[in-house]
Amino acid sequence: MKLNRRQFLGAATISSAAMTQLVSQAADSDVQDRKLSVGLIGCGWYGMVDVEAALKAGGVEIVGLCDVDSDHLAKSAQRVEKLQGKRPKTFKLYQELLEAPGLQAVMIATPPHWHALQFLAALDKGLDIYCEKPLCYDLREGQAMVEAARRAGRVVQIGFQRRQSPAIQQVREHIQAGNAGRILQVEANIHYTAGLLDTTPQDPPASLDWDLWCGPAPKLPYCPQIGHFAWRLEQAYGHGHLVDWGIHLIDATRWILGESIPRSVQASGGLYQFRGKITTPDQMNVWFEFEKCPVVWRHRIWGAEEYTPEVANGLFFYGEKETVFVTDDRWVAIPKGKNAERKVTKASADMATAHVADFLKAVRGRTSPLCTVEDGFQSTATVKLAMAAFDARARLEWDAAAAQITGHPIAQKMMKRDYRQPWQHPYRG
Repeated sequence: MKLNRRQFLGAATISSAAMTQLVSQAADSDVQDRKLSVGLIGCGWYGMVDVEAALKAGGVEIVGLCDVDSDHLAKSAQRVEKLQGKRPKTFKLYQELLEAPGLQAVMIATPPHWHALQFLAALDKGLDIYCEKPLCYDLREGQAMVEAARRAGRVVQIGFQRRQSPAIQQVREHIQAGNAGRILQVEANIHYTAGLLDTTPQDPPASLDWDLWCGPAPKLPYCPQIGHFAWRLEQAYGHGHLVDWGIHLIDATRWILGESIPRSVQASGGLYQFRGKITTPDQMNVWFEFEKCPVVWRHRIWGAEEYTPEVANGLFFYGEKETVFVTDDRWVAIPKGKNAERKVTKASADMATAHVADFLKAVRGRTSPLCTVEDGFQSTATVKLAMAAFDARARLEWDAAAAQITGHPIAQKMMKRDYRQPWQHPYRG
């Protein structure tokens, strides 16, 4: 049979599509049968927790590590080699790690002011991503990340490990089944005593490239209190206790209630015990007005946990039928009525390993993980709105349809922080 040009091109297109499908199916099958090649950006404390969780979950090879501290990098490579029997390649620049041949997925565990650029660069390389919380430093970064992830169609898991807590999962089922009745209010708190490091400006360790560590964020004079790990209470990098640790309970609350971003936020607090040593509140109260009910956040990071340590970290759901308290490894149902018997359920798990395992399963099956980039953005936006309300000393309204703070131009500007040169902010809206 003789084909004309149109028929030939049509047949070629069908053949090409069929071949693409066969190649894709073969690749998916291959992924199921071999170890996933994974890289890590940020080899500090929790970056290595994530790596060890991945190796514990199994079916992976850590092929590359990246960090701007050569000492971190060397120690982490040695640890990974001991665990998997093969030394990963090491990189100072994340762009070089992302070029590693055969790399399939990357874990991002740098401070949050670096998340956006590394996340977007990984998507550009067609990689799946496990990114620690908070998703981003500012909300405009987060919006750019969500849009890019949607376009790329890659698997993205955000590190809200409390979703893997059996106690929190059981409370979610219990409340959504109506056992507590309508929830009228939620209270969340994590009280603890912060241990502060030296706040004296000094030269950074010789192994640390401090300029590159600061990256697109402001470059503050180095001191141990804003360096490795301790950056969490520095406004320019971690943005405080609520954004760093409290965000886990805010995410759990949203997940249990089936909520997104609150309609309005009010915040108060300040620096009382640690004034002059840190730059975010050492005590803080926030009122989140969600669609279903208000959620109240409280924290004190000094002299706050001693009296009732059993509830120093957790959530109270006040329902019409009962009150429910939940923390990482147990929950308590307290029925209404005098002398009502409390039901205590203990339920613990290795949440870090379970969360990474969920990500790896999603990568192999090309399915959605438990905490998507949209979920991560909503929880991050919630706590970032609280910090904006605190800084603005105002009640802020959130327009979900427009994804904007309304009626407060100063707070609206807080949605985007200018980058330090030569880095360029990814939001172009």
